[in-house]
Amino acid sequence: MHGDPGIYWLEDGDPFPAPELAWPADSRAPGLLAIGGGLSVGRLLDAYRQGIFPWFSPGRPVCWFHTDPRMVLRPSKFVLHHHLGKILRR
Repeated sequence: MHGDPGIYWLEDGDPFPAPELAWPADSRAPGLLAIGGGLSVGRLLDAYRQGIFPWFSPGRPVCWFHTDPRMVLRPSKFVLHHHLGKILRR
Protein backbone atom coordinates (compact mmCIF):
# COMPACT_ATOMS: atom_id res chain seq x y z
CA MET A 1 0.00 0.00 0.00
CA HIS A 2 2.25 2.72 -1.26
CA GLY A 3 1.60 6.05 0.44
CA ASP A 4 -0.94 4.76 2.99
CA PRO A 5 -0.21 4.42 6.71
CA GLY A 6 -0.13 1.01 8.38
CA ILE A 7 -3.23 -0.90 9.38
CA TYR A 8 -3.98 -1.63 13.03
CA TRP A 9 -5.50 -5.12 13.46
CA LEU A 10 -7.53 -5.55 16.64
CA GLU A 11 -8.19 -8.73 18.60
CA ASP A 12 -11.34 -8.88 20.76
CA GLY A 13 -9.75 -7.38 23.91
CA ASP A 14 -7.39 -4.87 22.26
CA PRO A 15 -7.92 -1.15 22.86
CA PHE A 16 -8.31 1.21 19.91
CA PRO A 17 -5.22 3.03 18.71
CA ALA A 18 -5.23 6.79 19.28
CA PRO A 19 -7.84 8.41 16.99
CA GLU A 20 -5.14 10.78 15.67
CA LEU A 21 -3.60 7.76 13.91
CA ALA A 22 -6.56 7.42 11.50
CA TRP A 23 -5.66 7.56 7.84
CA PRO A 24 -5.58 11.10 6.38
CA ALA A 25 -8.13 12.55 3.98
CA ASP A 26 -5.88 11.98 0.94
CA SER A 27 -5.46 8.22 1.59
CA ARG A 28 -7.33 5.32 -0.03
CA ALA A 29 -9.56 4.95 3.05
CA PRO A 30 -9.90 8.36 4.72
CA GLY A 31 -10.43 8.04 8.45
CA LEU A 32 -9.62 4.30 8.67
CA LEU A 33 -8.30 3.66 12.16
CA ALA A 34 -8.36 -0.12 12.70
CA ILE A 35 -9.78 -3.42 11.49
CA GLY A 36 -11.24 -6.27 13.54
CA GLY A 37 -12.10 -6.60 17.20
CA GLY A 38 -15.78 -7.44 16.92
CA LEU A 39 -18.94 -5.49 17.66
CA SER A 40 -19.53 -6.10 21.36
CA VAL A 41 -21.60 -3.56 23.30
CA GLY A 42 -18.54 -2.58 25.33
CA ARG A 43 -16.42 -2.01 22.20
CA LEU A 44 -19.18 0.05 20.56
CA LEU A 45 -19.59 2.25 23.62
CA ASP A 46 -15.82 2.76 23.85
CA ALA A 47 -15.69 3.60 20.14
CA TYR A 48 -18.55 6.10 20.21
CA ARG A 49 -17.06 7.87 23.25
CA GLN A 50 -13.93 8.50 21.16
CA GLY A 51 -15.72 9.53 17.96
CA ILE A 52 -14.94 6.18 16.30
CA PHE A 53 -17.60 4.35 14.29
CA PRO A 54 -17.79 0.88 12.70
CA TRP A 55 -18.40 -0.07 9.09
CA PHE A 56 -19.55 -3.67 8.87
CA SER A 57 -20.56 -6.13 6.18
CA PRO A 58 -21.44 -9.78 6.91
CA GLY A 59 -18.50 -12.08 6.29
CA ARG A 60 -15.92 -9.28 6.49
CA PRO A 61 -13.94 -7.88 9.41
CA VAL A 62 -15.24 -4.73 11.09
CA CYS A 63 -13.53 -1.55 9.89
CA TRP A 64 -13.28 1.28 12.43
CA PHE A 65 -13.18 4.93 11.30
CA HIS A 66 -12.43 8.27 12.91
CA THR A 67 -13.10 11.00 10.37
CA ASP A 68 -12.51 14.71 10.66
CA PRO A 69 -14.81 16.46 10.15
CA ARG A 70 -17.70 14.21 11.08
CA MET A 71 -21.41 14.79 11.47
CA VAL A 72 -23.44 14.14 14.58
CA LEU A 73 -27.15 13.79 13.88
CA ARG A 74 -29.31 14.20 16.96
CA PRO A 75 -32.66 12.51 16.18
CA SER A 76 -34.54 14.76 18.62
CA LYS A 77 -33.43 17.83 16.64
CA PHE A 78 -33.90 16.38 13.14
CA VAL A 79 -36.52 18.11 11.01
CA LEU A 80 -37.60 16.38 7.81
CA HIS A 81 -38.31 19.18 5.38
CA HIS A 82 -41.20 18.77 2.96
CA HIS A 83 -39.00 18.59 -0.17
CA LEU A 84 -36.75 15.86 1.29
CA GLY A 85 -39.84 13.90 2.38
CA LYS A 86 -41.13 13.95 -1.20
CA ILE A 87 -37.81 12.66 -2.49
CA LEU A 88 -37.73 9.84 0.07
CA ARG A 89 -41.30 8.77 -0.76
CA ARG A 90 -40.43 8.29 -4.45
